[in-house]
Amino acid sequence: MAVIAYDVAIVGGGPAGGACAALCAASGLRTLLLERSIFPRDKVCGDCLNPACWPIFDRLGVTKKVLAAPHARLGHVEFIGNRGRRVQVALPARAIAISRRLLDEILLRRAGELGAEIREGTTVTAIAQGWKIETSEGAFTARALVAADGRNSSVARLLGLTPAPIRDRVGLQTYTTAPADFGENVALQFLPRGYAGVASVGAGLLNVCLVARPADLDEIKAWAVSRFTLPADQAWRTITPLARRPIPPEHGNLLLAGDAARVVEPFTGEGIYYALASGVLAADCIASEKISDYTASHARLYRGRLWVNRLAKAAVLSPHLASAAVEIARPLPALLRFLTAKVVGPPQSLDFL
Repeated sequence: MAVIAYDVAIVGGGPAGGACAALCAASGLRTLLLERSIFPRDKVCGDCLNPACWPIFDRLGVTKKVLAAPHARLGHVEFIGNRGRRVQVALPARAIAISRRLLDEILLRRAGELGAEIREGTTVTAIAQGWKIETSEGAFTARALVAADGRNSSVARLLGLTPAPIRDRVGLQTYTTAPADFGENVALQFLPRGYAGVASVGAGLLNVCLVARPADLDEIKAWAVSRFTLPADQAWRTITPLARRPIPPEHGNLLLAGDAARVVEPFTGEGIYYALASGVLAADCIASEKISDYTASHARLYRGRLWVNRLAKAAVLSPHLASAAVEIARPLPALLRFLTAKVVGPPQSLDFL
């Protein structure tokens, strides 16, 4: 079988891969995107979009499609301590939640419209320097390779780049019918053995995400079953690890984007933004033949915001302390408004757009 050659091959069809493939193809590069799943498919995620995503959607030409799909316009986020104390903070007007099943397909199909070749149901099995990519559907070569295949990146594993995982917690996610009184909002609840993130995603659905250590999963699932009147055999999707040391994002003509390069604390809800933005950065560096700029640009993308991520991680690893912080913040809601603004506000720079 003949080996087909491309300018760039992208592994992974999530937000990072879809954005990268769309812009590479729009730049006239012969672009291949390899995705092991068949879309549409569900993905473990909180489904919330940072408003900083909108300039990227505008550039990709998908803003109208995103807004036309079922979604929730989020009004506020409520922080709930483990004793039931609550603090509510308003969210920006353009904060929404949309299921990854819908969002990722919009991005993937847009990449195809712009000329990228999309191969779904294709598993990467081996990679040789050059780049020669062996898959379940044949072999391909590319001058540049982008790993956009998540925290458990097959590309990183096959090339010996994966750091040892930090198996401290597990994430669970499911959808259920939204309670009539929930509204289009987000709730972040600290529990004695972990935390829950709950968000309306439109069409009457509620996204329920749970995070706990493996030994505490049964307890936190029992809480969710009771709280949301779920059947005992409710199907849950799972993901682990939730923490991992970052991988240098540039290795010659190999670039890592999204969670493949750096995993951020899911509590902050910034994962989709970082995936999109790093996918755009990768595409721009490849199209301009300035791949060596990617490491510095990638560092600038995260700089100044990771302290919020570290603070969030400390909070969820110590739910009793986080609940105490909610108690303290009740008479000082401006503190939570400040921290929330740091998460959902615009990044330091959108120069790469």
